[in-house]
Amino acid sequence: MSRPQFISGLELDARFYDDVVEPLVRPWPRAAALLGWGSDVLGVDTVRSTDHGWGPRMQIFVADADVSAARAAVDAGLPESFGDWPIRYGWDGLPVEHRVETVTLGTWLDGQLGVDPRAGLGPVDWLLLPQQRILGVVRGAVYADPRGELATLRTDLRWYPRDVWLWLLASCWHRVAQEEAFVGRAAEVGDELGSRLIAARLVRDLIRLCLLMEREYCPYSKWLGTAFRQLRVYPDLAPSLDRVLSADRCEAREQELADAYELVARKHNERGVTDAVEPEVRQFHERPFRVLSADRFADACLARVADPTLRGLPLVGSVDQFADSSDVLSDPRRARRLDAIYR
Repeated sequence: MSRPQFISGLELDARFYDDVVEPLVRPWPRAAALLGWGSDVLGVDTVRSTDHGWGPRMQIFVADADVSAARAAVDAGLPESFGDWPIRYGWDGLPVEHRVETVTLGTWLDGQLGVDPRAGLGPVDWLLLPQQRILGVVRGAVYADPRGELATLRTDLRWYPRDVWLWLLASCWHRVAQEEAFVGRAAEVGDELGSRLIAARLVRDLIRLCLLMEREYCPYSKWLGTAFRQLRVYPDLAPSLDRVLSADRCEAREQELADAYELVARKHNERGVTDAVEPEVRQFHERPFRVLSADRFADACLARVADPTLRGLPLVGSVDQFADSSDVLSDPRRARRLDAIYR
């Protein structure tokens, strides 16, 4: 049997809510949305997405006293399909069942973020939230929100508090500073593969830095390049980064990185969030390697951080700056257990 014509998950679920789910839960005050995991939540789903964990789904948020009754109504009332898409489906060992989650907002937030942010977040709480999990709250779509709970939540999580943001910028500049001289040093001893690997790490750090600068959360690795393409800096910066990754000689690699450093440094200065910092590359001490000395930018960011907790922390960054394990970043409870690094 051929697949039905593709429409985005956000559009499919809007229709699914209006035509099927809303009549089932009409007796109870509720909010409804498509949030959480998935390419459809990020708005980047394609026909390819439909072969794996894709179909009509959403969250229905009701009061604790209404969960059982509303859930029972959904369980009993859902049809077998909607618009030729099966409503009950499974994948990767997950059981075949419907994907309309009826739950309190607090319970869902605890599962999504490991904490209910409506109670307030301190600086370290923000640092322990994987950005890809925050995206699951602020992206997606809201289909019903009569009391404005979801709107308030999504506004509050739209971006970091200013001090946290500046500290994360400092941490990202610090990461660049730690490795920018290694591209040339590895090549100097004949390790071209090592030089390429370090250059690729620096490209990733520059992309993540640009996302921070433009106040956009970083998705998980599959969608990092896609998120980068949506930034204002992309048309100017992408050609240099492409050439860094394709360069077969260290000299060319170093030149393209130098151009990229200087462009990102100028963009930093244009934002005016710190005192201006000289954006030109320079020699690394007495060694023949061209670097930005990116810690100068880290220091400028840190100088604007007023929060004493943040000022007292080592510049290790947020949980997804110092850890890139999918098993950590996809599990907010596991991520929160890394709080010891900030003590």
